[in-house]
Amino acid sequence: MEILVYGTINSVSLALMGLGFAMVYGISRISNFAHGALYIICGFVTWIFFHKVGLPYFIAIISSLCVNGILGMLMYRFVMIRVRGMNISEIIASYAIGLVILEGLRFGGFRGMTYTLPTFMEGSLMIGGVPLDYHRLVMTVIGILLVAGLWVFTHYTKIGLALRGMAQDERAALMLGIDSDLMAMLAMGFGAILAGVAAILILPLGNIVVESGYHVLIMSIAVCIVGGLGSWVGAFFAAFIIGYAQILTVVFIGSHFQMVVAILAIILTLILKPSGLFGQQKELEERV
Repeated sequence: MEILVYGTINSVSLALMGLGFAMVYGISRISNFAHGALYIICGFVTWIFFHKVGLPYFIAIISSLCVNGILGMLMYRFVMIRVRGMNISEIIASYAIGLVILEGLRFGGFRGMTYTLPTFMEGSLMIGGVPLDYHRLVMTVIGILLVAGLWVFTHYTKIGLALRGMAQDERAALMLGIDSDLMAMLAMGFGAILAGVAAILILPLGNIVVESGYHVLIMSIAVCIVGGLGSWVGAFFAAFIIGYAQILTVVFIGSHFQMVVAILAIILTLILKPSGLFGQQKELEERV
C-alpha cells in the first residue's frame, strides 16, 4: 500500500514537472532547457510576493504565475524566435537563459535552506494504513484535474484547437491563417505557467533551492523522452512508469539511486525505442 500511495504521488509530481516541457516541444518543437529555471523562479517570486510584499498567499500565487507566463513569452519573442528551427541553437540558447536565471538567483543571495512556501492544508489522514498529509493529496488531485483541463482546453477552445493544429501540421496551420510565431509564443507562455504550477504544488513540501531547477530539468527530459517527445499523453504515462520505478528503488535499494533510475530510463529508451512510448519521430530502422 505504501508503494501504491507514494508511487502515485511521485508519479503525479513528475507529470507536473514535465507537462510544460512536453507542451512547448509538442506545439513549437522548441526544446526549452530553461524549464527548470522557470520552475524555480516562480517559487522565489511567490516567496517574495508573500513574505516581502505582503500579498495574500492566493494573490501571490496568481501574480507569480502571471509573471512566469510573461517571462516565457518574452523568452520566445526576443531570443527563441531567432533560433527556432535550429535544434542545437535552441538547446544552447534556452539552457543559457536558464543558467543565467539560476546562477543569477544564487549570486543574488537566494541560497540556503531558508526559503519555504506554506502548504495548502495542514494535517494528515490514513489511506489503507498509510499516513498521507493533506497537501500531497491536494497536489495529486490538482495534478490530475490539470491534465484533464488541458485536454478539454486543447479540444474545445479556439486557442487550444489552434495549438493542436500547430502541433499536428505547422504548414497546414499556416495555410489556414494560424500565426505560427504567435502560437509558439503562447505555447512558451503556457509552458512557463505549467512549470510555475508545478513549483507552487511541489515546493511547499521542502525548501526553495536553486539546485532544484537542474533536478526538475533532468526529470522533465526523462519523462518526455520515455513518453515520446511531443506527446503530452506519453509524458503523463511515462511519469507513472518512472515514478513507480523510483519508489520501488527507494524501497528495495536506496533513496540515493532515484536519479539513476531517471537517467537509466533515458538511456534504455534511446537504445530500444528512440521515439518513446507515444512519440511520432521516425525509428532508427526507418532512417537507415
